[in-house]
Amino acid sequence: MRRLKHRILERARARGLQLASAESCTGGMIAAALSDTAGSSAVFLGGFVTYSNSLKRDLLAVSDTVLARHGAVSEPVARAMAEGARAATGADIAVSVTGIAGPGGSEHKPEGRVCFGLADASGTRTETVDFGPLGRDRVRRAARDHALTLLLQAIG
Repeated sequence: MRRLKHRILERARARGLQLASAESCTGGMIAAALSDTAGSSAVFLGGFVTYSNSLKRDLLAVSDTVLARHGAVSEPVARAMAEGARAATGADIAVSVTGIAGPGGSEHKPEGRVCFGLADASGTRTETVDFGPLGRDRVRRAARDHALTLLLQAIG
């Protein structure tokens, strides 16, 4: 993970790109990874930890309709979170994460399911990864690492 975050920061700096994050189940782990290197403020503008639906709505402009129709753990919400973080910060690229780290889950949204969004000038992409019931800490770390990988791919 250390090498991954350094590559993100180096490439973003070289390309003059600024980044942001919007997190739910990872609780700020992406922002922590991107901000723990000296000088990272030249690239990482900041992040939002929006665990509650009300903060998703108030800080990231996720609509009540999208939340009610799809639930917080969904690609439409991940899309809206990434777009909201990009709009609120002016970042070139924003990544979002919303999921069920566990314990628990349901038949339709099992433990370990995480939805990701990535918004940049070319649009917004989403995907869902089922990490499985690895336990809360391992799901959160896997989601953080996957989000960082998405950022690196988007930077190019």
